[in-house]
Amino acid sequence: MPDTRLTDEQEALRATVEQFAREVVAPVAAYHDETKTFPYKVVAQMGELGLFGLPFPEEYGGQGAEYFTLCLAIEELARVDSSVAITLEAGVGLGAMPIYRFGTEEQRLQWLPELTSGRALGAFGLTEPGAGSDAGGTRTTGRLEGDEWLINGSKAFITNSGTDITRVVTVTAVTDRSEAGKAEISTIIVPVPTPGFTAEPAYSKVGWHASDTHPLSFADVRVPAANLLGERGRGYANFLRILDEGRIAISALSVGLAQACVDESVKYAKERQAFGAPIGTYQGIRFKIAEMEARTHVARTAYYDAAARMLAGLPFKKEAAIAKLFSSEAAVTNAREATQIFGGYGFMNEYPVARHWRDAKILEIGEGTSEVQKMLIARHLGL
Repeated sequence: MPDTRLTDEQEALRATVEQFAREVVAPVAAYHDETKTFPYKVVAQMGELGLFGLPFPEEYGGQGAEYFTLCLAIEELARVDSSVAITLEAGVGLGAMPIYRFGTEEQRLQWLPELTSGRALGAFGLTEPGAGSDAGGTRTTGRLEGDEWLINGSKAFITNSGTDITRVVTVTAVTDRSEAGKAEISTIIVPVPTPGFTAEPAYSKVGWHASDTHPLSFADVRVPAANLLGERGRGYANFLRILDEGRIAISALSVGLAQACVDESVKYAKERQAFGAPIGTYQGIRFKIAEMEARTHVARTAYYDAAARMLAGLPFKKEAAIAKLFSSEAAVTNAREATQIFGGYGFMNEYPVARHWRDAKILEIGEGTSEVQKMLIARHLGL
């Protein structure tokens, strides 16, 4: 069994991010949620703190830490604001990590220093209006014309794709088809701005109001042939690896939200009076909060284990799917229960639990739905 205990360095980083979240993120979280504005100042401070460079080597501007350390930071941010947490998760896991994992040395040196510093954000365009869980149904095309790729198509639900500091979007595209019609899917780096590339107006979302999310369109977008990321035809396979890692990070985010619901509920249960006593003295409330804490603990243990297996070089695909499935559902359940504990106040946006309730549901959908996780687990069992 991999060791899941925190090192002194990891605990120090966790404590630093916890303080940052409490003192910097929390005071402006409600404002950005209500106004649906991207927290540029917070993101800049996250960059200064080194959070966007955590899992990357120092030669690319990174901190030289492990992927698990990034997950700890994401969890602490999500205890305060899921929008900020997903900005970090997507900026690192979907924006910078594919370039680090599959890019040439020239591509790494060109893009990673800005991305790891937090001065720039990257995005990954996989999902399309007609290709979500079935990402193999990609319709965006990339045709090689001389020394350029010609890209046409559209993408949907792409995080960090339309901010003022977005500098690169890596997209999956069909670059050829076999005689039988099977698509060859490759990944291509598109700098921002590039003529023909458009980040369409932002979505009106249920939650994650301070997170940047856009549909994208590509109309005769031309980029150098050298912007191919990784081996031609390996784009889909490579992104599946990125998703495996990303599920651990989304699990960490889910745990942070679930823990926030516990924390807020404990505080409220001690303060709120009903029938002459704090509501926390009543068994119905106490048991509900105890179950919330147990759910959070198990979810945290699951993502710790998946991360430890990944870092030890052991198979972790099944464990990542289990962690993502359980923790996202734990977050949704805890958010619902916290809202119930708060009663009418839980339905008011001035209370954090209302925001947690709105932010939670997407965790069962993004980076692989709960149904996809169950498919992966079942497949691992030979079913």
